Amino acid sequence: MDCTLRAWTPEDAPALVPLINNRKVQDNLRDGIPFPYALEDAHFFIRETLQADPEKLYAFAILADGALAGSISVTRAENVHSRTGELGYYLGESFWGHGIASEAVRQICSYVFEHTDILRIFAEPFAYNTASCRVLEKAGFSCEGTLRCNAVKNGRVLDIKMYALLRSDL
Repeated sequence: MDCTLRAWTPEDAPALVPLINNRKVQDNLRDGIPFPYALEDAHFFIRETLQADPEKLYAFAILADGALAGSISVTRAENVHSRTGELGYYLGESFWGHGIASEAVRQICSYVFEHTDILRIFAEPFAYNTASCRVLEKAGFSCEGTLRCNAVKNGRVLDIKMYALLRSDL
């Protein structure tokens, strides 16, 4: 499948709802995303994303063969970490296993490194999420270690893996 990134538009809201209104998707994300996920939630997310500081949030819709497939962003950290960005992404379940996520990660990292002064992009998938770990590895990220008992999701204490890609790695 062909993968492209583009800015979000308000018209994306109806297609976004079924992608993220899925427990299998949400179980691999941080808390704070409503479930069930309604059209109003999608409109709120897109509006907030479009209004965010463009020097702090680099957020895109992921398209697969022209269809909305998911979301990807890099969020600039603050203070002494201001030249570091945190990567986050998800795909709707029907788009899993086609190499779309790895390609989207490569594209956003290239974009951020080319258009900003960010030196390091990191991601923190749950350690059990081997598919997401593999996405990062395929995109050139290095696993820097495991953060033991670092999160609580759905009442379970979980380890998180720390992955990073440096500007100098490209």
